[in-house]
Amino acid sequence: MAVEYRRLEESDLEVFIEMRIHQLREEGAQEDMDLKPALREYYHRHMADGSFVSWVAVDGTQIVGTSGMSFVEKPPYFGCPSGKVGLLSSMFTWKAYRRQGIAKALLTRVMQEAKEYGCGVVQITPSDMGMLLYTDFGFVKHEKFMQYKF
Repeated sequence: MAVEYRRLEESDLEVFIEMRIHQLREEGAQEDMDLKPALREYYHRHMADGSFVSWVAVDGTQIVGTSGMSFVEKPPYFGCPSGKVGLLSSMFTWKAYRRQGIAKALLTRVMQEAKEYGCGVVQITPSDMGMLLYTDFGFVKHEKFMQYKF
């Protein structure tokens, strides 16, 4: 079955949250706490007000890849005259689906969302695994994060 792409829906949130927690653990998080309530509240609130968007990759009925973009506004500065910044997160694909172009397809979609929102820049603190994806896309490495300028 071919992987399809669509926007994250409220009904997907429990699976999305499970994948987010799995991603954080895979990246080395050791904390022992229940993060689900805080994540649930964050996504409900920010999806409702439009300050968080996500695209997911779906194989049949199973979500196999995720992406996320939070929109924040800062006072305008020379590097971002709009003051609108996209914070990229939740870029995750199940191991069985990696190296098939899913992350790139998801990244392309959330970056389009950031452009349409009017973001001047998008930033991410990447995992080691994601560095090549973001570099190939045009992100520039800074000391502790990577940034893409529109």
